[in-house]
Amino acid sequence: MAVEPTNTQPAVDPSASDAQVPATPILRRLTSVDAYRGFVMLLMMAEIMHLNRIAKAFPDNPVWQFLSAQQSHVEWRGCTLHDLIQPSFSFLVGVSVVLSLDMRRRRGDNPAKFITHAAWRALVLTFLGVWLRSLGKSQINFTFEDTLTQIGLGFFPLFLIALCAKRVWWFCLAIILVGYWGAFALYPAPAPDFDYSKVGVPDTWNENSTGFSAHWNKNSNLAWKFDTWFLNLFPRPKPFEYNGGGYSTLNFIPTLATSLLGLIAGGWLLSAATASRKLALFATAGAICLIAGFALDYLGICPSVKRIWTPSWVLFSGGWCFLLLALFFLMADATSFTLWSYPLRVLGMNPIASYLISHLLEGFIRLNFALFLGKEFFRFGGQAYEPLFIGLGILTVDWIILAWMERRKIFLRI
Repeated sequence: MAVEPTNTQPAVDPSASDAQVPATPILRRLTSVDAYRGFVMLLMMAEIMHLNRIAKAFPDNPVWQFLSAQQSHVEWRGCTLHDLIQPSFSFLVGVSVVLSLDMRRRRGDNPAKFITHAAWRALVLTFLGVWLRSLGKSQINFTFEDTLTQIGLGFFPLFLIALCAKRVWWFCLAIILVGYWGAFALYPAPAPDFDYSKVGVPDTWNENSTGFSAHWNKNSNLAWKFDTWFLNLFPRPKPFEYNGGGYSTLNFIPTLATSLLGLIAGGWLLSAATASRKLALFATAGAICLIAGFALDYLGICPSVKRIWTPSWVLFSGGWCFLLLALFFLMADATSFTLWSYPLRVLGMNPIASYLISHLLEGFIRLNFALFLGKEFFRFGGQAYEPLFIGLGILTVDWIILAWMERRKIFLRI
């Protein structure tokens, strides 16, 4: 999400080595990447509809229960559609880095220039994440599990890896997955008498594992221990003891692995392979990753947990990312009909603006709805549906702003 280059689909000289730059001209934007990114932005921005409130009003309606579940995160193990938002952001960062590097090399940019720019972008993204989490607080909230912050922390190493030969991408991916798994496995599992209540885990919590999988239990693992040291290096209103959701700063390391999967996908997009060949690569990679991630969880080798971004989650969620990219590639770049994707591309071509608008303008738009339309306006479908209609109204205003920006070629870039 953080990278907003011009997505291109050039042909590549098949005789060129991994480190060589294709000499063919830039042809066009990749509609699939913009549409996929826009789809993910829409999922994130649609939180404003609060489908869980409607589900509570209609507890016996299976449709609203299903939609509410897909707009919520699982408590620990497992996956919903909402859980795929952050992996998709990270995956698309990897895709975009490949496309951006290709564009810069063709443009003849000095390598030192775009390496310096990558370092600056990483710092700004990290700062933006901390700033957004600090809004409304009495002091800076130094927390680093926000999507922007996580991408920022991993962005510079991702960029450096992208400069290397493609075989290095695979090597780094393997090192991160195996090394991060090994670090958790070597850290002592919580003792049978470990007091989880002291780390924010209630007695009713039934997600903790026994045996080997206990190395990844909530707020008793390596990443939690790291944060009890690292986050207390910063000024805080009170000492950090645990994260209520179990999230951690170290998530940026396996999140980097998710971005590396995107790097690999971006390399395939830039290749000279036919559209059908690219689709086959995406689908095969997606299936392999899904099966591997599920198997690691099922066999008790590594539970699939988004909140601490376990290696099995990298593979499982990465599999879905490959399949979603394949779907959008099939519907957009593999065909000549792209008009359907315009509403999504408006969001996807300006992701930073989309992200900030969704976080900063909700209260302002909601206030103006009440002032100009009246507090009862959105209750025409019944009070239970009010959050849905207000959310749709806010989404519409957000989209109109972004469409206006797109028409005038106003894109927020770092």
